[in-house]
Amino acid sequence: MPAGRDFVTVVLRQNAARGCSPHPWLPVTTRRDFLRSSGLVGAGFALGPRLLASTPTPGSNGSAPKKLLILGGTGFIGPNMVRYAVERGHEVTIFTRGRTQAEIPDIEHLVGDRNDDLSALEGRTWDVVLDNNARDYRWVQRSTELLRDAAEQYIFVSSISAYGGDGAPTGSADRVLRQPILDEDAQRFSQPEGWTDGDEAHYGLTKALSENIAHAAFPGRTTVVRPGLIVGPGDPTDRFTYWPLRIDEGGEVLAPGNPEHANQVIDQRDLTEWIVRLAEDATVGNFNATGPASRMSMAEMLYGIRAVTTAPIEFTWVDEAFLQEQGLRAWSDIPSWMPGEPSMFVNLERALAAGLTYRPLALTSYDTIEWDKSRPASERAERQAGMTRDREREVLTAWHRANRL
Repeated sequence: MPAGRDFVTVVLRQNAARGCSPHPWLPVTTRRDFLRSSGLVGAGFALGPRLLASTPTPGSNGSAPKKLLILGGTGFIGPNMVRYAVERGHEVTIFTRGRTQAEIPDIEHLVGDRNDDLSALEGRTWDVVLDNNARDYRWVQRSTELLRDAAEQYIFVSSISAYGGDGAPTGSADRVLRQPILDEDAQRFSQPEGWTDGDEAHYGLTKALSENIAHAAFPGRTTVVRPGLIVGPGDPTDRFTYWPLRIDEGGEVLAPGNPEHANQVIDQRDLTEWIVRLAEDATVGNFNATGPASRMSMAEMLYGIRAVTTAPIEFTWVDEAFLQEQGLRAWSDIPSWMPGEPSMFVNLERALAAGLTYRPLALTSYDTIEWDKSRPASERAERQAGMTRDREREVLTAWHRANRL
């Protein structure tokens, strides 16, 4: 078997020499066409078997349909959550501000505001509440107070950003993480000295406080899901989208730092579909939710994305110190990269035991590229993360010059 990223190229060349496509009934002209037409098996081989995971077939799991209330439902992760739940036979209600219309039939759409108008939820009951859009812990206070006797289970979508505070492990570009440091019992943010209930809270503290509030209102009935970087089609942040698009363009690509640094991402479809299954099974507890199932290095991520394009590409790895000298910032100028950061390699054993599965990275990358083509030109012109091509070329030129001295 050829090496992972060369497998598709070899297949295409062999079949081209024979005058046929990988499947005689499917015209295939590019590596990306091959991945798409071959489905999960082709994509999995392109990345290596370690990233292959089964994606459950939509349909009833054999249990009785449930009534689900989704707080949100029209943002990034909401639509697929709603769609998947409906496909599996559940009765779905969404609660939003009504600014974006739901495009999925067979759902009830309630309108209100988590800041000051939950009246549409009063006097109603559901089996499970799925809270996936809380950006303020006070939203969770209000919703749990109203719904604590109106539902059996509360699923709160938190974040690995909840981990932190004095004494929590911090990142270092000099350290390559080979084993996870953070599990679900790791230290989280807590109220600082002088805190008054109702004070403003930063993102990590908001998530930690919200978890506490949910557990207190639904004791023994709360599920906390802590995603890492959520990626895939529909992501407006460009924090992962940058890489598939940049690699698809080809040429010399600036690759950051030590290629062995650990990295984790999760396709929003894998995340949301698993959350629905947690609701089906009444699974409670705290879970880290990112991926893949085993350790992924930055090099493995970039070469995995490379599998979906035939563009000539050369990766140039530039060390962290030089990038810092050039003023490039991790996570923003260089998205989905925080070298040595514990939150980029968290323990996933609980989530895997609870049924979290993953699409191959190649499929996520392909679908992200295809989705990006559908975005308005104004969005594509104003990327939310990543350096410009001119800036990348400047840094690469300086790197080559410095290394010729």
